[in-house]
Amino acid sequence: MGRVNFGRVAVLLGGTSNERDISLKSGKAVLEALQRKGVDVKGVDTKFDDLEQLKLFDKAFICLHGKDGEDGLIQKFLGNIGLPYTGNGVEASALCMDKYKAKLVWQISKVLTPHFLKVTGINDFDKACKICKLPFILKPSNSGSSLGVSIVNNKKDFLNAYEEACAVDKIVVAESYIDGKEYTLPVINDKPFPIIEIKPKNKLYDFESKYLRDDTEFICPVDLSSELIDKINVKSIKAFNSLGCSGWGRVDFMIDKQSNIFFIEVNTIPGMTNRSLVPMSAKQAGIEFDDLVLKILKEASA
Repeated sequence: MGRVNFGRVAVLLGGTSNERDISLKSGKAVLEALQRKGVDVKGVDTKFDDLEQLKLFDKAFICLHGKDGEDGLIQKFLGNIGLPYTGNGVEASALCMDKYKAKLVWQISKVLTPHFLKVTGINDFDKACKICKLPFILKPSNSGSSLGVSIVNNKKDFLNAYEEACAVDKIVVAESYIDGKEYTLPVINDKPFPIIEIKPKNKLYDFESKYLRDDTEFICPVDLSSELIDKINVKSIKAFNSLGCSGWGRVDFMIDKQSNIFFIEVNTIPGMTNRSLVPMSAKQAGIEFDDLVLKILKEASA
């Protein structure tokens, strides 16, 4: 696949969110992969560069994470100028970015997710304990990379965690802590890819475990029965589709000791760095990074 297939491609990276640094790394990796494949490609930093220039391109590969990149805003702009782009559309992007709204949809769609509550202030501690039980997770509703996510064991934890989450987003969600193993399943062109088990040394797979530590273990292929893998694949695609998602993304879930599968969230623009999980899963499926990037770009639509 050369430049004749794609025309001029813009890789959107950087941006204005608190995940800017990760986006720059993802964007650089994708940009270099496309260059190696002979694609006519240019990086566009949406924080500093003039977005009007995008009217001169034929496709956009979105590597923006967080607000203004993953929440439907850039997707709306690209749709308005008629530029095909990778990933999910405006509505699905906005829904998945808001974890509280996404969980409400899952509740209606009978997709199993941990008990949850929108926390409106520090006086909601008792209510959160009743619905989610101690310990529970407190997290900002609109953010990624596990920024502002904490485990709450008592009221003092709650007060600190609420302050930390509010610094990231004004909407805060309490969620039952699932005592089990953590997994993720990439979806590429609407098909499930090999599952990865995530084993952080911390109790949570938080920002530190994702990007700063080298002792987080990633197991792929996973040690699960073929029957359970088949079940996970079906349920993950249902969880993905129920939020209006299509194309590519990543479904995060937990499995407790009774083999219940609890869905946590869908990432509509997963990381594409050298530590990222989608490339790891694709490699297990026999797809090298550069070919993965082309596979995703090929499905870009307006």
